[in-house]
This record gives sequence, C-alpha cells and structure tokens, in this order.
Amino acid sequence: MTTPEWLKPSVYGALLGAAALAVVGFSWGGWVTGGTAQDRAKDLSHETLTTAMVPVCLEMARSDPQRLAKLETIRAASRYQKRDALVDAGWATVPGADGPDRDIAQACLAAIDLDAPIPSEVDEG
Repeated sequence: MTTPEWLKPSVYGALLGAAALAVVGFSWGGWVTGGTAQDRAKDLSHETLTTAMVPVCLEMARSDPQRLAKLETIRAASRYQKRDALVDAGWATVPGADGPDRDIAQACLAAIDLDAPIPSEVDEG
C-alpha cells in the first residue's frame, strides 16, 4: 500500500503539534501528572490539619497547670531548641495521636507569644 505524498507533512505536523502542545501545557498551562497531583493533595491536607490543630495546642498550653514552668523552659531554650522544648512540654501531642507532631509544634510555637510577660502564679489565684 502506498501513501499519498501530501499525507507525510500532515502526519509530521500533527506529531510536532502534539509535542509542542504537551510542552506548553506542562510548562505553562498548569498540567500535572497524577503523582504530582497526589503529592500536592497530601501536602495541602497536612498543612490544613496542622493549621487546624494549632488551637488545640494553644488550649492545651493554656490549661496546663504547669504552664508557667514549661513556658520558662521554652523561653530559656535556644532558638533551635524551642520546638523540641514545646514537644517535651506535651502540647504538640493532640488527643488521639500516637506521639507529638513536629509541624504542629512549630506552628503552635509561632502562635504562642513568647515575648509577652508571664504572670506570676500569685496573680492567677
């Protein structure tokens, strides 16, 4: 079987057009593969969960009977050890979790005002 001569440029044009469309779509069009979409969905759900758990962490910190001592320990820690100090305080372990979450601890640490003066235990009376 012989193909007409005019068909060859059409096939080449279609192949090059498809390749160009794929390059433009994935580069600038926002197209992603299924794996990339799944990774982005996991990251977004983890960020959302972390943000949602910050009020729980803050409430645990507020209602902790030893909060003044724990806040002093967190304040005294170096910049790089503050998150670990908050984890050790137990405020980053949300109810039902197996252990503390370092991302929740970091977000909670950002939400706690460590520069605010700590009232004395007598003032809480």
